[in-house]
Amino acid sequence: MAKKTVAGYRDPSSKDGRNYAKVIKMVRSPKTGAYTFKEEMVPNEAVKDYFAK
Repeated sequence: MAKKTVAGYRDPSSKDGRNYAKVIKMVRSPKTGAYTFKEEMVPNEAVKDYFAK
C-alpha cells in the first residue's frame, strides 16, 4: 500500500497537505563530480526561492 508523501508534512492548523510541493534538485558533488538528486518538501510559496539558491 502506498503512502502519500505529504502526509507527514501537514500543518495541524490546516486540514490538507496541498500547501507543500515536493521539489527535486540536481546537485553536483564537489568530491567526485557526479550528480545526485536532492528531494525536499517545501511550501508552495518558497519553490522559486529554493531553486534560486
